[in-house]
Amino acid sequence: MSGHSKWHNIQRAKGAQDAKRAKIFTKVAREMIVAVKEGGSGDPDNNTRLAAAVAKAKASNMPNDNIKRTIEKALGAGGGDSYERVTYEGYGPGGVAVIVEAMTDNRNRTAAEIRHHFDKYGGNMGATGCVSWSFDRKGVIIIDNEDGDIDEDSVLTDALEAGADDIETDDSVYEVYTAPDDLAAVSGALEAAGYAFLSAQVEMVPQSYIALSAPEDIKNMEKMLDIMEDNDDVQNVWHNYDGA
Repeated sequence: MSGHSKWHNIQRAKGAQDAKRAKIFTKVAREMIVAVKEGGSGDPDNNTRLAAAVAKAKASNMPNDNIKRTIEKALGAGGGDSYERVTYEGYGPGGVAVIVEAMTDNRNRTAAEIRHHFDKYGGNMGATGCVSWSFDRKGVIIIDNEDGDIDEDSVLTDALEAGADDIETDDSVYEVYTAPDDLAAVSGALEAAGYAFLSAQVEMVPQSYIALSAPEDIKNMEKMLDIMEDNDDVQNVWHNYDGA
């Protein structure tokens, strides 16, 4: 998530994903269904939102059969009609900027729940645009290099040839950045080249980070992120909390 994506933040999210794999599949499936509805096509080549959702599904290890069935369901009568995208913005403890992306069939319910999550842990929900100005929307692909056997020059060459904008190293991963609409094409080319992904999705990348020092703020921030990510309506939570 950032001009760096701060792999420790992604690791945290990945840990939650590993523990809740079925819920992650449900959320990604919902994202694909809505993408088909909004894009008017079940063909990822002709629907950039769907292409990005499929890339995210593959990086989450969703089986290809599940992906195919989800798209077929979306193309059926009324598929995904009841869901809509909605975004909430606000501040966590210590002024941490938070963006919550949701898909809901009841805006009033979801807004009340997200506002409650902010309030309960020392934050506050703000107006649209109050924090999003400090984030950049980018495609972010995280390539696993835990074994340290992937050469940085090779990744850089392959990523740039695939159409990526930039690449950075962070701990045991390579972070590849793309324009949002280029995510699917770049991830597809890198997958074909044999790279394994830990994550591949369009993210709101913070321009700077905030480190919390007060133990109570740190505890509340972690709890707030956990409960938001566990909410059935929430697809993504982006923030500029430096949790290192």
